[in-house]
Amino acid sequence: MRLHLQRVRNASVVVDGETVGEIGEGLLALVGLSREDGPDLPGTRTWKTMLGKMLDLRIFPDEADKLNLSLRDYGGEILLVSQFTLYADCRKGRRPSFHLAAQGDNALQLYERLVSDVRGMLPGKVQEGRFGAMMDVSLTNWGPVTILLDSEEF
Repeated sequence: MRLHLQRVRNASVVVDGETVGEIGEGLLALVGLSREDGPDLPGTRTWKTMLGKMLDLRIFPDEADKLNLSLRDYGGEILLVSQFTLYADCRKGRRPSFHLAAQGDNALQLYERLVSDVRGMLPGKVQEGRFGAMMDVSLTNWGPVTILLDSEEF
């Protein structure tokens, strides 16, 4: 699993002209799931670490404008967007291969579980894109602060 986090002033997702998710200050989290991520991943130490890092990294400013607050401490929102292209393999040629990304029902089930778990950890502050849809994602990156979390590192 890969989580590409961007601290934002605001972010939104539009599908077919309809806004399906929108937040103010907080995090835009692009969620990539690997073909190695199986149905047993949720509940594991790696899963808990990734979600905990996403919500608890101290990347928001305190009253002295130092990066001392987590998303939870700051009271920000999160917009979760599925992004299989985080597992693009660009080693050969000019066309990326996406064979490393989770496929079909496995990817959908893992993404839905992630959304559900994050909603439980951050009630009332979670928005999402639409899995498998062609989405227009807009954001104002704040800082900029952009962080990549990769489950292989945990």
